[in-house]
Amino acid sequence: MISTSLDFVENSLGRRVPTLANGKAQVPFRGVGALEPVGRKHGPPIRSCKNYPASGDKRVPDLKTALERCGLRDGMVISSHHHLRNGDRVALMALQTAAEMGVKDLMWFPSASFPCQSPVIDLMDNGVVHHIEGSMNGPLGAYCSEGHMRGLGVLRSHGGRWQAIQDGEVKIDIAVIAAPTADAFGNADGSHGPSACGSLGFALADSIYAEHVIVVTDNLVPFPCVPWQIQGNNVDYVVEVDSIGDPSKIVSGTTQLTKSPDRLLTAEYVARFMRDVGIMRDGFSFQAGAGGIALAFVGFLKEMMREAGVKARFVRGGSSQYLVDLLKDGLTDYILDGQTFDLAGVESIGSDPRHVATSPFTSYNFHGKGNFAGIVDAVVLGATEVDLSFNANVVTHSDGMLLHGIGGWQNCLASGCTILALPSFRDRIPVIVDEVTTVTGPGELVDVVVCERGIAINPRRQDLLDAVKGTDLPIRSIEDIRSEVESLVGTPAKARVTDEPVAIIKWVDGSVIDTVWKVAQ
Repeated sequence: MISTSLDFVENSLGRRVPTLANGKAQVPFRGVGALEPVGRKHGPPIRSCKNYPASGDKRVPDLKTALERCGLRDGMVISSHHHLRNGDRVALMALQTAAEMGVKDLMWFPSASFPCQSPVIDLMDNGVVHHIEGSMNGPLGAYCSEGHMRGLGVLRSHGGRWQAIQDGEVKIDIAVIAAPTADAFGNADGSHGPSACGSLGFALADSIYAEHVIVVTDNLVPFPCVPWQIQGNNVDYVVEVDSIGDPSKIVSGTTQLTKSPDRLLTAEYVARFMRDVGIMRDGFSFQAGAGGIALAFVGFLKEMMREAGVKARFVRGGSSQYLVDLLKDGLTDYILDGQTFDLAGVESIGSDPRHVATSPFTSYNFHGKGNFAGIVDAVVLGATEVDLSFNANVVTHSDGMLLHGIGGWQNCLASGCTILALPSFRDRIPVIVDEVTTVTGPGELVDVVVCERGIAINPRRQDLLDAVKGTDLPIRSIEDIRSEVESLVGTPAKARVTDEPVAIIKWVDGSVIDTVWKVAQ
């Protein structure tokens, strides 16, 4: 369904990428830090208070009225955020309302999509939604992989999404923000109310740069809504609904702790590595991703910190019970949090001033005057594949299916030490491969790969290789681990894909690092 007449070029990693995506010229990845941005930031139109209620009450009866007053029409860009993850109801509510209004060819621009939004497939089939630019988890990713979407999917990291909005790559016509608490002026907060989900940081760029902003809430409070993360001065309309979603479904998929003995061993190796090479020291910092191994690692590290009398200055979230326990136990001064992965994190961010909500601007935006990611001493992440050059993949499986988003994964690679914690194989398919199906992050930024069979250090990190000398850590070459796994489960087959692109993967600077191809039937 996508034009096959696109031109392609090879980027600096040797990956074929299109020069156009959805009618817009694309810049191929040139290398880490090689692309210098030019120009000025995008800005929404200047508004006047005289056109808004003097009382400050911006409420309208329903979402349809709000969309009508925003001038919704064919071809517009509607954005949403994913802090309620698989429990969100507002994004789908907005798109289905647009369908009832007879609108066609929308571009949906979520910060991420989840299986609860799979009815968007019907909206794409009947022409309401043209394509999605945003991370696609599960059914929507499969729909894209099979070539059904009319436009190219565009996947960006959390920081890359802020960069794209700020730089004017994506101009949002209408931002629809699910707010667990809001006042009639539009000030909004995510950490309080019956649908509290934590931070609203992923919606912050949308609120600042969109042409029109609608806040949808199921917990309207008298002015002022305190605290507020979304400022009502950027909001056009406020809509009350019965429910914006189910916060209990924040815990979904990758945010659950592993129970596998092999994966727990991997988590223990990661903690021991950080301790033995000296990363774990008083005043250090770390971030653990959403994967089960990464979450388990925090438990092991906690005991080692307690034993050594070490306290972190800050830890980065996605927050969970495990990070909250560190804060309560006095093992860290702060949690700097972009999103909450469970209800313990929600309760903490709403009650403890040391648990601080952040946004992709502060944490990840590459086109800013610095960000937090590079300040973090170590980050522990997952991946679907890693290759012998340490290039890693987090979006597609070995069969080529696009089933996961990027999240903050790419942005986190800027930390002092990037550790990928993985099982050596899944369903008898090796995870360490000759060449990844899709490059999501370049190998030069991946420092260590840890699995239950050992720890492989990127030869670029001689300092880490020196630091592990004399330890009892199971250090091995990545080639050695790959060979052992293949002797057990065989050599993995290449993904069966066609020459038709279905999505592109953006790097943190807006360039295209790889292409996702339509899977063969």
